[in-house]
This record gives sequence, C-alpha cells and structure tokens, in this order.
Amino acid sequence: MRGDSVEVLVDVGGAVRDFLVAATREGRRVEVDMGRGVVEVTEVTRWGTPVRTARFLSARVVAIVEHPASEEQAPRGEPRP
Repeated sequence: MRGDSVEVLVDVGGAVRDFLVAATREGRRVEVDMGRGVVEVTEVTRWGTPVRTARFLSARVVAIVEHPASEEQAPRGEPRP
C-alpha cells in the first residue's frame, strides 16, 4: 500500500550509502527477494506487475530495513488486525 518502503544500506567502499524504494501510489507494495548473490527490491502493482526494481550485490548489502505504511495511511474499508 502507499507508504510502504524498504531502505537498503550498501557498502560502497569506505562509506555506506542508503537507497530507498517506496510504494508511490495507492494499491502498490514493495517486495524484497534474495537469492544467488543478489538482493532485489521491487515496487509492484496490485496484480503483481513490476513497476521499478533495484538490484544490489548481497555481499555489499549491510542492512535491509522495511518500513510498513502507518495506520493513518491504511485504505478505508479494510479491517486492521
């Protein structure tokens, strides 16, 4: 949902740089996939169509921080647990 974001901290040689991938519109979400030495962060639509993707070498990734959307940004009509 809009407001979801994932922050990836990457070692760039002598420093750590952060990259942010966020869901930019209603109904989109951010997914994280890890495998075969690559971390892939993708913003996808409701139907699973990728909108944009960021790829990082897993050997360089220091941390992955997921920021879910806050309560105020939840769409109306959906019950919250």
